[in-house]
Amino acid sequence: MAATYDVVIVGGGIAGLSLASALAGRCRVALVEAEQQLAYHTSGRSARQLIPSFGPPVVQELTIRTLELMAARDAELPEPVLTPRSFMLIGDEETVRAEASGHMRTISHAEALALCPVLEPGAFSAAGLDTGSFGCNAPVLLEDHRVRAEAAGVDIITGARVHSAQRLGTGWQVGAGQEAFQAGVVVNAAGAWADELAVISGVEKLGLQPYRRTAAIVAVEHSLPDACPMVAAADDSFYFRSDGADVLISPSEHVPSGAGDARPFPGDVERLIARLNTVTSLGIGAVRSAWTGLRTEAADGVPVVGFDAEAPGFFWLAGQGGYGFQTSSGIAELAAAQILAGSQNPPAEGISPESRTAEALAATRWSIRR
Repeated sequence: MAATYDVVIVGGGIAGLSLASALAGRCRVALVEAEQQLAYHTSGRSARQLIPSFGPPVVQELTIRTLELMAARDAELPEPVLTPRSFMLIGDEETVRAEASGHMRTISHAEALALCPVLEPGAFSAAGLDTGSFGCNAPVLLEDHRVRAEAAGVDIITGARVHSAQRLGTGWQVGAGQEAFQAGVVVNAAGAWADELAVISGVEKLGLQPYRRTAAIVAVEHSLPDACPMVAAADDSFYFRSDGADVLISPSEHVPSGAGDARPFPGDVERLIARLNTVTSLGIGAVRSAWTGLRTEAADGVPVVGFDAEAPGFFWLAGQGGYGFQTSSGIAELAAAQILAGSQNPPAEGISPESRTAEALAATRWSIRR
């Protein structure tokens, strides 16, 4: 016999977990995850940096709201999620100017070298600095969402890949692993598998595209100073930041991929190390670990949040791209309001009066295909 819930969330990454904790105690919720552990794919392979100046305007607004919500929650946690860590762009003047946003100010070449003394002076001519950026303790955040959700009655089932989903009467019947569920709302938080879940559910897919993003932890001869910002090339060719005595590096690639358990391509990390050893004095040596995650995006680069206008009760929570952690709490706040309102329309004005999230997304999309 199928277990009955108000909402079944498919996907146990940051999107699904943050929504589960936002809905917890307000309706009956189950979260199902295909892997044996939560946050195994993209959410477990994050750069762990929340950057208000990163992404299109709607993403920046979602980031600001997420930071507000996380900061409020940090006051209740024994170990904080957020740690101040500035973000610095470097490159030529034209590229830095084009990439800088209202949350970033330009700084002099000398200021940039003072903040990150391992940079070679000739490697860049301009820089921008976002001092409102934060490092994110992703494991603490994910665990907090899980604990809050389960404490309030959310059932979390791992190792349960969805193999069937169909609309029956006024709700949905979902088969996942050896389990069966009935729910009024199915939330598609399946990340790189979001379009695949739509097809299984008999819903037209949206053309969401996963992209590869590789990173590595490397040993260095010259550690970064404690106050060093995360540094990124304005042309999106690399970024790096401190990771204790080591350094996290990434080629910041944006290569289309199929859904799967991504791994670094041979030579990608080695080529990046050679590049960084010419533009910095880090003296990168051994690779401690390396991984690749998938960042799934819609064609317009805006997160996909809302009911599908052609499939009643099917709610999209996908396409967060590289902005998953930094938009997660703001998006979960909005998604929970829409789901609890039980409407295919935008929430009424004032449903979440303290939030800028609704305003941020209003100009882009409230429901899908509308």
